[in-house]
Amino acid sequence: MYHPYFRGKQFELITIRETAGLMAKARFTPIIEPVKEALNGLDRALTAICEASGTAIMIVNPGHGEHSENGDGITDFLNESFVDGNIQAGILLKNDMSVDDAVNLFDLHQTHKPVFIHAGFNDPKGLANKLESESIFTDHVFEEKACGKLYRRHFNDRNRVLLRDGFVRRRNADHPFSEPFSDLHLTYEEEGMNGFGDYLIVGDEYSEGGGPAYAVAIYLTYIDPKQDEMMYIYHFLSTSNNTPTDPAGKFGQALNSLITKLDSGTSMLFEGEAIQEFRELHTKQHFPGLGYVKKLSMKHHIETLADFLG
Repeated sequence: MYHPYFRGKQFELITIRETAGLMAKARFTPIIEPVKEALNGLDRALTAICEASGTAIMIVNPGHGEHSENGDGITDFLNESFVDGNIQAGILLKNDMSVDDAVNLFDLHQTHKPVFIHAGFNDPKGLANKLESESIFTDHVFEEKACGKLYRRHFNDRNRVLLRDGFVRRRNADHPFSEPFSDLHLTYEEEGMNGFGDYLIVGDEYSEGGGPAYAVAIYLTYIDPKQDEMMYIYHFLSTSNNTPTDPAGKFGQALNSLITKLDSGTSMLFEGEAIQEFRELHTKQHFPGLGYVKKLSMKHHIETLADFLG
């Protein structure tokens, strides 16, 4: 049903490990695009999924990061370490690929039940005809920005998932306090889909890392029952944003804003493990680092959807 899309950075992989049991129970299937050459963290994340009897899709030809030029190491890793069926091979269909490229990758990974992830591919009709002629049956995931309805209808007779990026990228200081995030958890069936996905609170745009932030933000999603259960996102911001110094102090300001909203009783935030940890950080006046804060926000997003869909 739900497919959160992760890129294999450190705190994203830790998020997967920490939520593996919850995702397995909720029947969520994360999609993971490895972007770091070292695969130790990925190994631990996938092992946690398997130990929880969950499933995941691992992209074998990433479009970003240190494996984007050659995914052979990922294929070898998959074949050597995960052969029990819990981990599927994801084939990223990019704009520089041909139908033959796609089918060749499918054939190479048949033992891992390949899934096609459409991300800018230019010949959907040709691929659909090829798959039909060779009796290849597989699931399809569509990046919404790259795949319109005309594109997607070539694969109407297959299991289909729609990926939507609900995060609006702008300078932290320019974020509104709250804004709409997505309705896809409610409307994916009306879109003719069997499931849906998103890029959590990170967004689809990939970067290796930025410079020091002038404003620190805590991103948390929530479902508003007064708005037909639409999902929104809060941006809890620091208040002293004129220089890129003192990230710990700025986190404290953003955290104070979050706790004030929680204590008002009007936040509509699901209070799971992630929110409890934010409360503990506030009590201790501790700054764990911005990567850790992002991990808590991703964890909260998964907890929120698991609670709603459960």
